[in-house]
Amino acid sequence: MSRFALIKAVLGPIMRLMFRPQVEGAEHIPGDGPVILAGNHLTFIDSMILPLVCDRQVFFIGKDEYVTGKGFKGRLMAWFFTGVGMIPVDRDGGRGGVAALMTGRRVLEEGKVFGIYPEGTRSPDGRLYRGRTGIARLTLMTGAPVVPFAMIGTDRLQPGGAGLPRPGKVTVRFGEAMEFSRYEGMDRDRYVLRAVTDSVMSEVMRLSGQEYVDMYASKAKEAA
Repeated sequence: MSRFALIKAVLGPIMRLMFRPQVEGAEHIPGDGPVILAGNHLTFIDSMILPLVCDRQVFFIGKDEYVTGKGFKGRLMAWFFTGVGMIPVDRDGGRGGVAALMTGRRVLEEGKVFGIYPEGTRSPDGRLYRGRTGIARLTLMTGAPVVPFAMIGTDRLQPGGAGLPRPGKVTVRFGEAMEFSRYEGMDRDRYVLRAVTDSVMSEVMRLSGQEYVDMYASKAKEAA
């Protein structure tokens, strides 16, 4: 049994009991081949719930600090996150974005599922912020379809992303797969990248019901 299967078998029932996830539209995720899952990001537990509600293993980029912690807690976090599919990348500095993009491309070229939060960081106030164009680059470079998704309710269970989450109900809603083959070979055109990204974010907004803010979440955090 793989570590991913073991984690789902052991922690899956506990997570379902604690968060009572209602999953809608899971049939939109292809059963094989590369696919990008792109959704909103409300709080820390989003990255714990998403892998456990999908039949296929979801690989995603995470801060390398999640796997470098000391002591029992640090080792437990590293075991969990690398087991469910997190790939640690140092995202600080000018090369962080490139490293994340190339990692996602490699995962997709291997025919796997890659999860991404186009906002680039957690929403500071529960609203949906402008998506970064890495999602567009990935789908245009690899031809992988994009399945938009929405996390609903996780911010109520873990406000601010700090502290232990409290029990409650979470909804994970997946939309229909989106494909952008009409833009093949245009992954360096910034207007195309913005159009593709905005179309994905529009679907995420429809699924989540969030208010949209045409500003990067990182800028909103700086302003606050």
